[in-house]
Amino acid sequence: MAIATSSLVWVTLMNFNIGVDLNFIYFIFFATITGYNFVKYFGLAKFYHRRLTNWLKLIQLFSLLCFIALIYYGLKLDYNTLLYLAGLGVITFLYAIPLLPKKYFIDGRKNLRAIGGLKIYIIAFVWSVSTVIIPLINEDYQIDFDVIITTVQRYIYVLVVMIPFDVYDMNYDHLKLSTIPQRIGIKNAKLIGVFLVIGFFLLEYLKDELWQKNINILLIISVLVLLAVLFSKKSQGKYFSLFWVEAIPIVWVILAIANY
Repeated sequence: MAIATSSLVWVTLMNFNIGVDLNFIYFIFFATITGYNFVKYFGLAKFYHRRLTNWLKLIQLFSLLCFIALIYYGLKLDYNTLLYLAGLGVITFLYAIPLLPKKYFIDGRKNLRAIGGLKIYIIAFVWSVSTVIIPLINEDYQIDFDVIITTVQRYIYVLVVMIPFDVYDMNYDHLKLSTIPQRIGIKNAKLIGVFLVIGFFLLEYLKDELWQKNINILLIISVLVLLAVLFSKKSQGKYFSLFWVEAIPIVWVILAIANY
């Protein structure tokens, strides 16, 4: 996931003909690992407290090292960039920590992740802002119409690629999470995914500056995402989503570098 997020940042910078800022990409890489492990394992660490298993201790140590790297590369970024990143950090914190009123949540948990139907939209928002808006702000690039369109495209992209994950997780997720497949069924979720992929691609033609190479690459990515949605199922292989779907941004950045 960290490689995928970093790849999307790289794609953004190349699409806007901006030199790649490795400090920012490294920051996003380590921030993704830190944030993901914090959200995923905070509850487990709290549950095990003093009798943490060896694997969880190793994850905590690894997360600590990534956090130290995050701080190191964060100190190399612009002050305004850090303010925006801090805002996303607060959202990530609230996503995992039970601080909010209990009446809005499922299973008695009081974090943003537990609000039925909200999970996917939080993830899409964080990914679109962190891989489009903030990297460009860090480079003092003006947030114009093309940037807004790219942000919307990235938001749609995340919504769509989450469908295979949510289909697979229907075997494990609580029904009150209200993911798209849970709410409208797998068939309808796939249908919405198809329309979203079409919109994701066609939005490119609304931009003021059109580059044929970007259109060609986006078409390939759209086809890959479409296939990921159509072939997703509850009994899919473990690595269908966790590897192949996650790897789409890596293919994206490779294509972008090859055509830069």
